[in-house]
Amino acid sequence: MPRDKTANHIKIMAAAREEFLEMGFEKASMRSIGRRCGMTAAGIYRHCRDKEDLFDQLVAPAAQRINDWLAGHIGRYVDAVHKEDQVTWQDSEIDMMREIIYPNMEDYHLLLARSQGTKYENFLHDLTERHQSELLNYMPMLRELGYQVWDIEPKELHMLLSAYTTAMFEPVVHNYSLEEALKCLDTVEAFFLPGWKQLMGF
Repeated sequence: MPRDKTANHIKIMAAAREEFLEMGFEKASMRSIGRRCGMTAAGIYRHCRDKEDLFDQLVAPAAQRINDWLAGHIGRYVDAVHKEDQVTWQDSEIDMMREIIYPNMEDYHLLLARSQGTKYENFLHDLTERHQSELLNYMPMLRELGYQVWDIEPKELHMLLSAYTTAMFEPVVHNYSLEEALKCLDTVEAFFLPGWKQLMGF
């Protein structure tokens, strides 16, 4: 479905955002979105396949920003290993929260807290699974370079990653102010990062 920039499309997206934020995906209706933007449901369907496609148009860019940031983050660490450079602590998901998540709190609240019934409803779990898989592939690379990486079972690593991810995104799910979120992030950083560095042998 083309993502156009016509006046009607912009009106529809603004109305859909309001509806989904207020009602959540499952309780939102195309008829209500139509009322919000002064269009018929038939008119809205010229801009999307269905309600889920409309939701996807709103949240896909936010999800992609996370994917792009993480791809760069992982790439920097893997490149250092392949070059057999000294692998130092460069950045972490904490930086991602400060750079792209918390400044766009409403986008990510929509993605995480209003997506029940869509392909995004398990986004944080899927993110944790992806992170776990990448770490399990990366840790042997560090061991080969002589880093004292902990011997940790996948279930243990999943438990730690779940706690870490949940803590970072809790302010998003519960609509904290930016000031509150950043204060909480300082606490998460102080609590978790020393442990991650020790686990990875840095």
